[in-house]
Amino acid sequence: YHVEFVEDRPVVQESAWALIVNGRACVTFLCTPEKLSYLAVGFLANEGLIAGPDDVVSLEIDSGKDTIHVRLRPDLTGLRRPVRSESITFDDLAGDFTPLNSHQFVTPPQVIGLMDAMLNGAVKYRETRGLHCSALADREGLLALAEDVGRHNTLDKIRGKCLARGIQTKNRILLTTARLSSEMLGKAVRMGTPVVISRSSPTDLSVRLARRWGKTIIGYVSGNQMSVYAGRERVRGNLSVEASAHRVSGLSALNTHLELEPGARFYP
Repeated sequence: YHVEFVEDRPVVQESAWALIVNGRACVTFLCTPEKLSYLAVGFLANEGLIAGPDDVVSLEIDSGKDTIHVRLRPDLTGLRRPVRSESITFDDLAGDFTPLNSHQFVTPPQVIGLMDAMLNGAVKYRETRGLHCSALADREGLLALAEDVGRHNTLDKIRGKCLARGIQTKNRILLTTARLSSEMLGKAVRMGTPVVISRSSPTDLSVRLARRWGKTIIGYVSGNQMSVYAGRERVRGNLSVEASAHRVSGLSALNTHLELEPGARFYP
C-alpha cells in the first residue's frame, strides 16, 4: 500500500451562499467563494431572468451571512423560474430554444490549442485537481476563464464577467473540464456559443439536444485526440471515414479519423 499524508496540501474551498433577489430567496450556491458578483449576475442571465447588467440596480455581498443581495429593475417580473410538470418529454426540453444559426467553426489544432491554453491558465485546477474550469474563447485565444467547485458555476461566472466587461459571448467557443449535461448545454445556448468543447464526456440527452439546437459538441479532448458528438460541420479538416459503426451512450456512432493530426472521432 502507498499512503501519502497531505495535511498541508491545498484543497478546494467550498461554501454555501444564498442569492436573494428583490428581497426574496432565489437559490443557494454551493461554490468556491470567489468572484461572487460574477456568479450571481451570470446565473440570473443564464436563467433568462435578466437581459444584461442594466437590469441590476444594486448588488451587495454580505460576507457575515454568506448572502448575495441583488435588486433588479422594478419592471422585471420574471423572477420565478418556470416549474415543469413531473412528466417531461424530449420535445418539451428541446422546445426551450430555437436552432442556432452560426457560421463559427474550429480546426483540430485550434481545439487542442485552446484547451491547452485554458488548462495552463487554470492555476487552482492544477494545484488541487478538485475544481472545474471553463473558458470563453474565439479561434485566436481565450477571452475569459473561471474556476469553481461547481461545474455550472464556472459558466455563470464567465457570463457574469463578460456582462461586466462588455465581452460578447455570442458566436464564441466555450471550453470546460466538466461533463456536459443538458443543463450545462442550456447555459451554453443562452450564451449563444455554437461550439462547446470538453475534456470529459457529454450525456446522451445533451447530445440529442445539441443536434436539435444546431450546436457542436466536442468531448474527450486530450493530447491530440478528440471526439465530435454533434455538429461535425463546424469541424474543418481533411477527413476519411473508417469502417465499423458502434454504439456510444445509446447513440449510433461511426469511427472516423483525420488524415492530418490531431486525430478525431465523430459520432453522427
